[in-house]
Amino acid sequence: MLPLQQFNAFIETNTLFSADDKILLAVSGGKDSVLMVQLFKQCNYNFSIAHCNFNLRGDEAQRDESFVRLLAHTLDVPFYVTHFDTKSYATANHISTQMAARTLRYNWFEEIREKNCYQFIAVAQHQNDAIETLLLNLTRGTGISGLHGILPKRDFIIRPLLFLSRQEIEDFVADNNLDFVEDSSNQTTKYARNSIRLNVIPHLQAINTNLERTFAQNINRFAETEEVLRHVVAETRQKLEKWEDDDIFYDITAIENLTPQRLLFYELIKPYNFTESVADEVLASLNKQSGTSFYSETHRATIDRTVVIISKLPKSSSTEHHFLHVNEDFKVVDNQKISLFKTESLLFEANKFKAFVDADKLIFPLIIRYKQEGDRFMPLGMRNFKKLSDFLINQKIPLPQKERVILLINGNGEVIWVAGLRQDNRYKVNATTKKVAIFELSNQ
Repeated sequence: MLPLQQFNAFIETNTLFSADDKILLAVSGGKDSVLMVQLFKQCNYNFSIAHCNFNLRGDEAQRDESFVRLLAHTLDVPFYVTHFDTKSYATANHISTQMAARTLRYNWFEEIREKNCYQFIAVAQHQNDAIETLLLNLTRGTGISGLHGILPKRDFIIRPLLFLSRQEIEDFVADNNLDFVEDSSNQTTKYARNSIRLNVIPHLQAINTNLERTFAQNINRFAETEEVLRHVVAETRQKLEKWEDDDIFYDITAIENLTPQRLLFYELIKPYNFTESVADEVLASLNKQSGTSFYSETHRATIDRTVVIISKLPKSSSTEHHFLHVNEDFKVVDNQKISLFKTESLLFEANKFKAFVDADKLIFPLIIRYKQEGDRFMPLGMRNFKKLSDFLINQKIPLPQKERVILLINGNGEVIWVAGLRQDNRYKVNATTKKVAIFELSNQ
């Protein structure tokens, strides 16, 4: 028998959807999504099926599509299918194939949901998926929001199988003789998530045979702790934030009195897309020179005497900024590519198309943009600042080339490198440097 009672209880407890809602089911054809389809069918919910063919597994991908199409036809429910050129999308957007597939499918699901008036999109993730997500987040580094793993409901996405473990799903599929298809890529360890599932979790299960239940309880505790933090941050925001037009003012004394300061300040400015490293740099600079600015993709944080001011970047300025994040190793701006390599060897060579920088001085995300009026830097070999416009004149750079000069900017607003011309002296490699970041400019 199918776990219909537990299924309905989980839906009700987590307020996933109402009995008369239209639900779009994301179905790959694997055991998880096939069981989800059968549960929805047996409970007489109003649902349709959507399937993505990512064109990554040749005949196997076509087999999956045909299987899901037949399943929808057998159950007499509406069926949606699309094909993606996933590898081309990943290349064009400089992201991994897995990230490309995720972006493509969720964007497409949302298009169908809006166009056809579905209330929610159901995906068949289960307790083991939540464990894998939590371990993956811990491995890569995360805040408290990364500890709750996968939530049963977020926006228009619901996960009605989170009450089941992978083994329980396999048992229900076998006991009820449900047909399904296997994705061979699930057995490769070249993907981080697969490696955790195949190499890490079995060792943890050997230590704790009730691993799924233990993690489910832990995840609930983490989610509740996050809720407490959310309330504290909301109260702190109400006390500290002062608005003037579109600018937000934080009193520096109030920031200094925050406890715990680092956590709360980061949570305060995180909605404005500042990274944790930039938040740390702002805190370290509270009592330094007034006028110092720090940047996110959308906002600027400026220390102005007794306050920190958060302001939106003008649209014209924001669109001209490109950001190199800590987990990225290159960025393409128009037809020019800036690549990043890191090494512990104290390397340096006289090459104007490369900058050799003390990596410990970098504050991510780095900003890549064209030159602007008022830019200045400290050219390598000099101890005084020089206006970029004067530097370009001295270098006898032709006007058309001046307009195409690209700057690499640190997260604190300082110029690191006038790409292809001269790096800044403040970021040069010296005897105390432990790790070198090598930036290279090339044509794309």
